[in-house]
Amino acid sequence: MVSKTTNAYGDITINDKAIAMVTYACAEECYGVVNLVNRDIFENIRELLNKSYKYARGVKIRANQNRIVIDLYVVFKYGVSINAVAKSLKDTVKYNV
Repeated sequence: MVSKTTNAYGDITINDKAIAMVTYACAEECYGVVNLVNRDIFENIRELLNKSYKYARGVKIRANQNRIVIDLYVVFKYGVSINAVAKSLKDTVKYNV
């Protein structure tokens, strides 16, 4: 799937795989995040077959009109505040993407 948007500078087309890879890299660097995980067994199989898919593990991208919706499947470190880490993760991803 490709995200397309238009602004005063022209048309912008971004592949969802590129957005997922940037999101994965940002999420992995956040404090309190241990790992990003696949949602189900089918994604595990897809990761085995497609080596480049592992850089987008745990990230689901959806495009609605001019908005991009990002779902993250994350394992948090034991003992950290889930609210604080989730807010930090959300802010980091929003800023970098």
